[in-house]
Amino acid sequence: MTTTAPRTTLTRVPWRAVLIFTLTSCGLAALVCLPLWLGDGLAEPFAGALLPVMMFTPAAAVVVVMLTTGVPEKGTRARFLGLWPLRPAKRVVGLLFVAWLVPPVLVGLGILVAAAVGWLQLDLTFAAFADQLARALPAGTPQPPVGVVVFAQLALIPLAALVNSVLAFGEELGWRGWLLPALRPLGTWPALLLSGAIWGVWHSPVILLGYNFGRTDITGVLFMIGGCVAWGVLFGWLRLRSGSVWPAVVAHGALNAAGGMVLIFAAALPDLALAGPLGVAGWIVAAVVVAVLAVTGQFRTQPALAAPRTPPSAPALDARPDPGVG
Repeated sequence: MTTTAPRTTLTRVPWRAVLIFTLTSCGLAALVCLPLWLGDGLAEPFAGALLPVMMFTPAAAVVVVMLTTGVPEKGTRARFLGLWPLRPAKRVVGLLFVAWLVPPVLVGLGILVAAAVGWLQLDLTFAAFADQLARALPAGTPQPPVGVVVFAQLALIPLAALVNSVLAFGEELGWRGWLLPALRPLGTWPALLLSGAIWGVWHSPVILLGYNFGRTDITGVLFMIGGCVAWGVLFGWLRLRSGSVWPAVVAHGALNAAGGMVLIFAAALPDLALAGPLGVAGWIVAAVVVAVLAVTGQFRTQPALAAPRTPPSAPALDARPDPGVG
């Protein structure tokens, strides 16, 4: 008697599971943010505690969808979600370093783009940043030289990226761990774009309170969708190229750690919908990187998403090319 090994890659999109995941993650995010909507919004003292909780709602949605739909099958879940095994090991480790160090560089390039097109006025004396520090401290508190503070802020970004990755795991387990592989039968590009758009919509409860862009209308949500699609393609490439969710987790943590760089270099508070890392300047930088990756075939060559080991005489279940990849 022979047994069939459970599959770790889907041949069709489980639309019912995708709908349950999307509604659950967005619904839980709205529920977490409800006290802010009933109170003083982002000015509430506990807002800083609720936002990290919100970041784990996609992970909670993964648990719900697996329990209610069985997608993915038991015995394949760690592989499907990209949690384990870390194979091919050299590629995963290499992309972990890329994910850790490159996002802050891209944020910096976005600042230069914003300055070049006039969305941001650079202040390399950091006088405006020094004023921000002075206002944040009690009157009369001595301050170290602003150059020392700026150096310390920038030097701590790699460490902050690792700390932020703990919270980013709550999101990435959902977006790139479960949702992207679930949508992959659509083809690589549709899966990347749709998962990024859903990620952007999920942010709506805090974006409509003025988070990120200071816009409390639909334009803020649209800018967030654009930013999530742009960065989601890059995080998704890390996921697909490595076959692991961990590079996407670290990249998300690195982006969050570096997001405030624009405030260090700006002479005045810019319109973050244009000059911020999730704004148009960030889209431009991400689009250039994506174009380079596409031209060099980096989206075409992908390992199967953690396919199980098979005996030498048995065909590999997941060795077929990804549908929709040119």
